[in-house]
Amino acid sequence: MNLTDIQRRPLDSDDVAHGPHTLKILGAIWALLIFNTLATQGVSALIPIPRPVTQALTMGAVGVAFALALILNPRLKIRPSAFLMLLSLLLVASVASSVRMESGLGSLFRCTRLGLFIGTLWLISPWMNGSVWFVRQHIRVLTVLLVTVALGLVISPGSAMPELNDGRLTGVLWPLTPTQIGQYAAIVAGLAVLLWVNRLTDARSVAFVAGPAIVLLLLTHTRTATLGLVVGLVVAMLSMWLTSGRARKAFGWGIAAAGIGAVLLGPLLQTWILRGQDAENFGNLTGRAKVWDRLLAAPRTWFEEVFGKGLSNKSFDGLPIDNSWLAVYHEQGYLGATIVALFLVTLVVVAIARPPSPGRACALFLITYCLTASYTEAGLGDASPYLLHLAVAAGLLSAPRSIPQRTVIG
Repeated sequence: MNLTDIQRRPLDSDDVAHGPHTLKILGAIWALLIFNTLATQGVSALIPIPRPVTQALTMGAVGVAFALALILNPRLKIRPSAFLMLLSLLLVASVASSVRMESGLGSLFRCTRLGLFIGTLWLISPWMNGSVWFVRQHIRVLTVLLVTVALGLVISPGSAMPELNDGRLTGVLWPLTPTQIGQYAAIVAGLAVLLWVNRLTDARSVAFVAGPAIVLLLLTHTRTATLGLVVGLVVAMLSMWLTSGRARKAFGWGIAAAGIGAVLLGPLLQTWILRGQDAENFGNLTGRAKVWDRLLAAPRTWFEEVFGKGLSNKSFDGLPIDNSWLAVYHEQGYLGATIVALFLVTLVVVAIARPPSPGRACALFLITYCLTASYTEAGLGDASPYLLHLAVAAGLLSAPRSIPQRTVIG
């Protein structure tokens, strides 16, 4: 995305390094953190990569990110953050539930991964001081992932949209699932639109990025990501209603376009939403509700109720849980669910208390998206893209220590 000419706050903070070299390291760290959260199963790639290899690559990425963060911040300077403090408490709860190894030795391995993930966020926290730089970097990395998906679609359309997966777009250069692609596309499109509304990029740039992202989102047939994009943008636009005439115009044009589209493309939209499902399958959310009922009905000891069964692969009886709250309850118990609720409530309260600004709008979009997606997708209780979305939001809501200046960051 061509945003190098944007004027913004500096990234530097007291007693920490800053400059072009620092930005390159920060960019590499963020890319590694996102790479660490990629899927390693569920999709057949054009070039078959053994799952142990993909796991080693993604799991090793967080270790490299942590090492780079230590190089960048050798004096271990950190920025106070209620969000990161609560994430650290979630790590403690995860360790407490995992030491019994009811979910196997892998639970402790996942705790180590989560610890490195949170530790890296702590080490780069001095630079997460309200700057929109992390928004730009988030867009860049996710756009690169979407480019690999688009290339796979061009190279092998049949493999990228297999009949066995109801023709939904998947990643075939790297095994990305339709839900992941939909999530990345929705986040990229939403953030790009908000940067344009706030005059932080031009229309050509946002069309070049957001346009293809929305096309990929539609090809995934991912209803959760689409709903999260719409609801997130509505909340973000409303947060700027009183201070931005451009936001009011964009909101009005969006409502008009949605109304016209609903009238002209009603049957097509209904077909897209149903994805060929009957009423029963649509009603139980493609079988998710059945898994949730079985999970809630399963017997548990008092320890499992409070602390959970330990970090796992977010499944129950071999089936994906696909609900962040139930996944956290299953793995970290009521304690973990309470901590997750606390850091989400904290972010919402802080966002509401902040005055209108581009950063606040982007933060509200990210928070709203994660809240919307939490009903049908797991990830709020472990290292995941959702925690990275929320980390960007938390950074945007941080009050900068330094006086805002005009500077160019390339």
